[in-house]
Amino acid sequence: MTRNHPQPSRRTVLGGAVAALAVAAGTGTAQAAPASGWPTEFPLPDGWLPEGITIGSRPYAYMGSRADGAIYRTDLRTGRGGVLHEGTAGLASIGLKLDRDGLLYVAGGAGGTARIVDARTGELLTTYQLTRDAAPFINDVVLHEDRAWFTDSRAAVLHGVPRGRRGEVRALPLTGEWVQAPAGTNSANGLVATPDGRGLIVVNAGQLYTVDLRSGHATKVTLKGASDVAGGDGLVRLGRTLYVVQNRLNKITVWDLGRKATSATLTRTITDPRFDVPTTAARYGDRLYLVNARFTSPQTPQTTFNAVAVSL
Repeated sequence: MTRNHPQPSRRTVLGGAVAALAVAAGTGTAQAAPASGWPTEFPLPDGWLPEGITIGSRPYAYMGSRADGAIYRTDLRTGRGGVLHEGTAGLASIGLKLDRDGLLYVAGGAGGTARIVDARTGELLTTYQLTRDAAPFINDVVLHEDRAWFTDSRAAVLHGVPRGRRGEVRALPLTGEWVQAPAGTNSANGLVATPDGRGLIVVNAGQLYTVDLRSGHATKVTLKGASDVAGGDGLVRLGRTLYVVQNRLNKITVWDLGRKATSATLTRTITDPRFDVPTTAARYGDRLYLVNARFTSPQTPQTTFNAVAVSL
């Protein structure tokens, strides 16, 4: 692990709205309910190539670019936004999460990095080189306890980056029932904490796994109502309800997790004609906001992109 900048101290907590909707959630932030007049669709710049989205306690969505690693911020109340963090050729921002102290943790894709960006100023604070593998793909991130945990779609390992304090990155090899998919397939991707907070749930090659953070032992979750979560990408958990974004299938499946998260029962499916290969989702109030990656469309500087909201 190397750091290109000094490790940042914890930032002052961003001010937020008082919650008007009480939900047992795994997000760690209090949120107000969106007003009915707030837009449910808003544009991103042409050629943005979005994949990740995160929302904190305030009504702002942050969306990364696969094209150059830039980050775009949109006001959910108006749908208007702008570039917060300028991109650089050769970089990518895949999954990202906003911490309570205003720090954005960003998965760097094929660069094998985790970056920390100040969500108020857009300043790059720290870059961690998570792996020296020849062909990594750091895909998504979840904030849990004292670390930000990142998946690598090309390796059976999770990377734990310290949250807002000094410390070393922890590499956690995945063992047990974990099945590493061949490179180039839809392997380790989105992740969330288990309802009891003792581990993580990771989507990998169309299946869900719980991972013990002490040992790295992975246990396959028994799915009831469907045999798999093909195309599983971003995950959102609210209490014992798990939302799985299934990208190329243009749907979100909703699962009821068992008490120990060893099983999950399909309860319903969310579809929307505006879905165009949605990849990840973030909750604000009683809505899920998703970015359309449009993987089946030309990925050019002229390709249009957007984000959409659906009701929970």
